[in-house]
This record gives sequence, structure tokens and C-alpha cells, in this order.
Amino acid sequence: CCHRDHRTRSLLSVFEEDAGTLTDYTNQLLQSMQRVFGAQNEMSLATEQLSKQLDEYEKQNFALGKGDEEVISMLQQFAKTVEELNSLHADLATQIADKMVFPMVQFREKDLTEISTLKEIFGIATDEHEAAMVKYSRLPKKRENEKLKAEVVREVAYCRRKQHQASMQYYCALNALQYRKRVAMLEPLLGYTQHPGHINFFKKGMELVSKKMDSFLASVNSMTHSIQAQLDAEAESMRLSQRELLSVDDTVYMPDYDREPVNRTLIQKAGYLNIRNKTGLVTTAWDRLYFFTQGGNLMCQPRGAVAGGMVLDLDNSSVMAVECEDRRYCFQITSPNGKTSLILQAESKREYEEWICTINNISRQIYLTDNPEAVAIRLNQTAIQAVTPITSFEKRAEGSPNPDRARPGGLVPGSSKKAPAVPEPEDLIAPGTPIQFDIVLPASEFLDQNRAGGRRTNPFGETEESSSSTDDSLLQQVFAVRFLGSMAVRSGHTQEVIYEAMRQVLAARAIHNIFKTAESHLMVTSSCLRLIDPQTQVTRISFQLRDVTQFAAHQENSRLMGFVVEGADWSEGAEEGRPSFSAFVFESNTEGEKICYTINLGKEIAEAKKDPKALAQLMKSMPLTNDGKFLLLTSEAGHAANEGGEDDLESEA
Repeated sequence: CCHRDHRTRSLLSVFEEDAGTLTDYTNQLLQSMQRVFGAQNEMSLATEQLSKQLDEYEKQNFALGKGDEEVISMLQQFAKTVEELNSLHADLATQIADKMVFPMVQFREKDLTEISTLKEIFGIATDEHEAAMVKYSRLPKKRENEKLKAEVVREVAYCRRKQHQASMQYYCALNALQYRKRVAMLEPLLGYTQHPGHINFFKKGMELVSKKMDSFLASVNSMTHSIQAQLDAEAESMRLSQRELLSVDDTVYMPDYDREPVNRTLIQKAGYLNIRNKTGLVTTAWDRLYFFTQGGNLMCQPRGAVAGGMVLDLDNSSVMAVECEDRRYCFQITSPNGKTSLILQAESKREYEEWICTINNISRQIYLTDNPEAVAIRLNQTAIQAVTPITSFEKRAEGSPNPDRARPGGLVPGSSKKAPAVPEPEDLIAPGTPIQFDIVLPASEFLDQNRAGGRRTNPFGETEESSSSTDDSLLQQVFAVRFLGSMAVRSGHTQEVIYEAMRQVLAARAIHNIFKTAESHLMVTSSCLRLIDPQTQVTRISFQLRDVTQFAAHQENSRLMGFVVEGADWSEGAEEGRPSFSAFVFESNTEGEKICYTINLGKEIAEAKKDPKALAQLMKSMPLTNDGKFLLLTSEAGHAANEGGEDDLESEA
């Protein structure tokens, strides 16, 4: 429906442009016809005056008029001939006025004026509908008044029906104009050329081409009747279609009354959205505009524009539901670098969810695949099937995560060997384990940060802590990530537990429509992992690297990664000091394998620090990425290393 609306808007612009061109041409043609009529009428008046003037010669009583009898007789004969010509000219002027000028005036005043009037009515109905939608969009979400909502919904439905009826009449008139203009162009010329007086007036010329002209005029007559018959049939068809379209129930016009289920596999979408614009430092305004996707771009077509313009590149962008000004169905689109963001509002829950799903599909660049529709359907089915328990990892599809792909480098002895038995999902994660979708600081850590004024960390690892703690870190690398979820797990030394946690977290988000994610900076050092708030530079949560027992990247979605952290289980009834494990799942702007490689590098550095010779050997053979993202600092010669590597100090954020 949205694509048909987009096509209708484009066709409407073409039809309106055609009607404007036709109006200008009709006015010019009418001026030319009026000029012909003026000339013919002037000829009639001139010949009448000439005939009278010739007759007046006899009444002049010239003093020397002797012998003028022949002249008087000849002039009287000429006066009679001119009078006959005057009769033909007068008849021809009347014929031009009735058969050529009047039909063109009638076409302009009736058909073209009707188009102009219907366009104005359609514009008024559209403005009334826009005003009703603005009122509907402002309905509060928290303090919802059912009576007020019902009145606004009925008003929107009434305005939509009125706009629909006005548009039907306007579109029918534009369609009929395409047939009517052909008749209007030919009918005046037929009246001008077929008049007997005109034919008699040019009798000698007509005798030369009479047979050819008769055949031509007959074909023109036949064509005119054929066009008129097509117009009548088209008008009847449009009348029946209009009656059928306007006979639907009022619920069709009511917003947020969608009967169709949400389609989560769309890779393109179009429709009206409210966009939030800043009008001042603290003031905002909402504008209702027509948006549509084209490839990997979000486009906008303002009212009256023939084509749309690009608003935002959706590749690798993020989309999430947001609370904004107590409005319903709001969501935010953020560019990959975080510098550009849009807040939009849909008119219904279905539109709201479909826009979020569509933009999310486009951001994954599904549209670039050979069969994007099939890929979108497969990914959606994967998300739905993800909540279905599976008996073993052997039953996964061929494209399932491969434990050997990311080379996470778990430090458990013998972990590189393939286990003889594949663990069951219930052995990895207890059924019904709750999932946490946001990072919440523990009370003790929150108090510690407040007491210290907040432990702020810049993206390059320079903190307000003592220099000794920073000197211990030989590796500092920052990645921009979005936290997806965490949950308790039973095992902490297999990659399968990370894949199972990813599956359950993504499945829960898909089923419960949880799209909101918060961006953070994940700092990897040779001693710990820190999750930093990019706005305040406050550390949200920190893990000692020695407590990270396993880490891995997803095979199909390279931007997904996760790790398992070991801690003491202090829950009631648990053995004292018994280890517990928690899995954390993230989405990064880069490949998850880069993060896993960095964590593995940090563990190797931490192990090598125990032996100075091994540390020196490791520093000599340390592999770097092509863009030089990794930076090594020695404990004692850190400043010297900084001087040499200052240009390489970069962040993935």
C-alpha cells in the first residue's frame, strides 16, 4: 500500500503538471481563436460599412456629377456583391463564435476550472487531515484519556474519508481530462471548417480538394465519436470504482487499527512519519513528512516535491525504540559514527515495529545479497526458532557458529581438544535463567565511584587513578560496542556456552521486541576489561582479565561477540567460594574476532609478564593489525615508547 501511495504521488505530480501545461496552452489557443473571430467580425462590419458607403455615392449630389450614371450603376452592383459577401462574413463570424470560440471557452471554464476547484478542495481536505493527524500524534501515552482518544480517532477517520472522497473526484477529473482535451482540441476546428458559409466562401479552393477534405473530415468525425465513447466508458468505470472504494467501513480510515500482522522481513518501506526538529536550544517541532527507503538510504519527499532527497545512510546504522516527549511509537536512528541521529514517530504500533525491523534489516546490508527477501525471511525464522530448545549442537544448521573460528585462546588445559561428548543446552544454561538487558552498577561500586567523584576514563586509557595502575597495562585498545544482554551460565570453559547465550539473548530480544541498546566503549588491557560510558567516561563495569575464562565471536554475524566471567557464588544455599559463571553478549561496530584476538593478546601478555625474557621475546614478535590499533607500553620505559608511538594511538570507538 505504501509503494502504491508512493507511485500515486509521483503520478499525481505528472498529471498536475500536464493539467498546468494544458491550461497555459488552452489560454494561448483561445487567444488565437478570439483573434480570428475578431478579424472575421471586423471583416463583417467592414464589408457592411463598405456596402453602405458604396450606396451613399449616389446621394452625394456632386456639383460636377454629370455622366456618373455608369459609375453609380457599377457601384450599386459592387455594393450588392459586397452586401452578399458581408452576409457570408457575418454568418462566418457567428459560426466561429458558436462553433470554435465558445467550445474552447466552455472547455476552459468548465473542465479546467473544475480541475482547479477540485485541486483546491483536495488541498483543503489534505490540510484538515494533516491537522487531525498532528492532534492524534500528540495524544499522551502516560495520561491516556479514552474519551479524548476516541474523539480524535473519529476526527481522523472523518478527515481521511473526506480526503479520500476529494482525491477520488480529483483523480477521476484528471483522468477524464486526458480524453476531454483531445475532443476539446478537435471540436472547434471541425466547427470552423465544416460550416457551409466557409465552404462556399472558399468554393473554388474547395473544388480542388473536396474529395480529399470530405474523407479527412469524415475520419476526424469518426475519431471524435470514438474518443467520446471511450470517455463515457472510462467515466462509468471510474464511477463504479469510486462507489466501491467509498463503501468501506470507517475502521479502514482509523489510525492504529491494523488488522494485518507485523512483517519483520521487509527490506524496503514507505509511509508518513513525524520527524522531530529542533527549533531552538530547548524547543522542538514535529513535522509530518513522507519517508521511504531506497537501497541503503532513508529518503524524504516533502509535499509538493516531484522527487525525494536523501536523509540518512542506513548502512551499519542502529535503530532503537525511545521515549520522547510523552509521544507514542517513537524510535531513533543513529549513524555508525554516532554523530547523526533522527527521532521519528509512527502513527501505529504495526508501522512502528515494521519501520524498526526494516531499518534493522537494511543496516545489516541484506539488500546487497543476491536474494534479499529470502535472507530476511531466513534471519527472521532463525530468530523465532531460536527460542525452541534443541537437543544438541550437532543438530544445528551448517552455518552454525564454529568454535574454532575466532581462536579465542581459552586457558583451560586441554580445551583445544575436541570433547568426546557434545554438551546439551540444559548442561550449559539452566532452563528459565533470567536475562539482563542493561548494565546496572552494583551498589558498592556505585558508592565507590560517587565517593571518588566518578572514575573517568578517556578512550586512550588515561585515567585519574595512580600511575602505577596504568603502568601495569601493556595493552590498551578501545572498541565501540552495544551491550545486548547477560545471563548466568553453568559452565565457563567452553565456547558452546557463549553461542548458546547469544542464541537465547537474541531470541528473547526478537520475541519481546526489545530493540533499545546503549553504546559503550569496551577497553581491553593486559589486566582487565572495562565498559566505559562514552558521554561521561565513567566506568560502568570492570572485569579482571584473569576472571575471563572464555570468549568467542559469532560465525554468521561477525559483529557479535561474548565472553564468560568467573566469580564467587554467594547466593543463599551455595557452597562457600564455589565458582559461578556469567556470559556477556555484545554487538560491535567492527568484527568480533578483533576483540577476541585483543583479549587473547592481553592474556598472553599477562602470562609473559611473569618472565622478563618471555616478555621481551613477546614484544619483539608482537603482531599488529594493518591499521596499528594495538599499543605496547613497558613498565619502566613507557614514556619513551609513547614518544615513538604517539601517532599510532587510536581507538576503535
